Amino acid sequence: MPESLQQPVREALLDAFWRYERALMSNDLDALDVLFAPGDGTIRGDAAGILVGHDAISGFRKGRGGAPARDVLHVQVIDIADDAALVIAVTAPLTGGRGQQSQLWRRVAGSWVVAAAHVSLPAPAVNSSIWRTVGTPLVAGAPTGALLGETVAVKDLFEVEGFPVGAGIPAYLAESMPATGTSPAVASLLAAGASITGIARTDEFAYSIAGRSPHYGTPPNPAVNGAVPGGSSSGPVSAVATGQASIGLGTDTAGSIRVPASYQGLWGLRSTHGAVSMDRLVALAPSFDTVGWITRDAATLLAAAGSSLDAQRQRAVEPRFVIAQALAAHVEPGVGEAFGVAVAGLEATEVDLGDIDDLFRTFRTVQAAEAWRTHGAWIEAHPGALGEDVAARFAFASTITAEQESAGRAALATARARLESVLGDSVLLVPSASSIAPSVQADAALIERTRQDTLRLTCIAGLTGRPAVSAPLLGVPQPGALLPAPVGPRFADLAVIGLADGLTPTE
Repeated sequence: MPESLQQPVREALLDAFWRYERALMSNDLDALDVLFAPGDGTIRGDAAGILVGHDAISGFRKGRGGAPARDVLHVQVIDIADDAALVIAVTAPLTGGRGQQSQLWRRVAGSWVVAAAHVSLPAPAVNSSIWRTVGTPLVAGAPTGALLGETVAVKDLFEVEGFPVGAGIPAYLAESMPATGTSPAVASLLAAGASITGIARTDEFAYSIAGRSPHYGTPPNPAVNGAVPGGSSSGPVSAVATGQASIGLGTDTAGSIRVPASYQGLWGLRSTHGAVSMDRLVALAPSFDTVGWITRDAATLLAAAGSSLDAQRQRAVEPRFVIAQALAAHVEPGVGEAFGVAVAGLEATEVDLGDIDDLFRTFRTVQAAEAWRTHGAWIEAHPGALGEDVAARFAFASTITAEQESAGRAALATARARLESVLGDSVLLVPSASSIAPSVQADAALIERTRQDTLRLTCIAGLTGRPAVSAPLLGVPQPGALLPAPVGPRFADLAVIGLADGLTPTE
């Protein structure tokens, strides 16, 4: 190992470093691609996690829209070998503070390229993609209770006295008045001793399971760097995953608790339909809307749910598991294989849920009709207020005729009766999501296809009104989809959490 690089070699290295810096500030993607080493071994890390492989790093840059502007204050070169050096730069973001950038450069065929990089930036006081407003705390809880010391991220659908509701839409927030009362679901947590840290982001009117906001930015997914967080409880889930709150309070109509919990490796409960009051919160489709909670462990989920559910209505359930192979057609191979391994030792019985596509169409028809009835007038009065994907969803909802809705409700009643007959007191095991968390850079077609497949899995709980738990019991080869998700009998919410906690993870 040389004491120092020869002067021409060092000058070439520094020239490459400054070319990289100029390309970074001008967002010259082609130049950046050339200056990063090709292949699957190249690494880039930051506070959000690690990206592995040149293509993954390139995709991240394309979706980022440019790096934050900064000045380079100091550059230090540490020689490693004739063809390798560590370059550390101290940076000054124009927004203030100090940052640092460490790069391992290698000389390949006479040219210097980055083999590994790590970027440190000043942490923002508040991540505005996660939070709408925060406090220390925003609202204090009772001085005693089962949740004393817990902190809550409240989805921006629930009323918190003194604060307006934004529902994920700037135009809606602009017209909202401060709430004159607090949602019972929020009040229950406060009464049990938890404090509200803040009001967290949601997808527009909660009509999405992706978690990508066209207005406030996409909340991070710390479990899978560069992936969507899952929605529509995206803000509360990311707050819990990043350690900024211990409980996320959200809603689940078609998977908005279970999907983001799955994508980020958390515990999440969709409660029995009607078990928790939906008063003082923005609805989407009342026939399916439920309250739910997200936590990092089962014990906290039990405590949060227990503080809000009527214990006298809760029931026990036997560990009698069932599966439906028809659902396997709607999951990616890796998820299907992992799910098969997960349930292999559980003595699960096969059941016939009927035509999954028919069940999904029934759910989608009634959900869309109710969503348009709930928000259609406001949407028509505010053209352009919604992002493209949610606007398209509501556009479809506006086409549901009275006859179609009536037929859908009849089909819903039939489906619910048949599913209850098939499932009885058993616990249905189903993957939490159809795939791992998609990339933030995924195109609209992939996001919609993933959504359609996932909703075919999650709609079973919606159609029956049953509670469902997303539990981080088993990861597929790539992180970001965790399973299985138990769907239990109505009002067996706490028992199903206990069952999920008792399942042994399979390696």
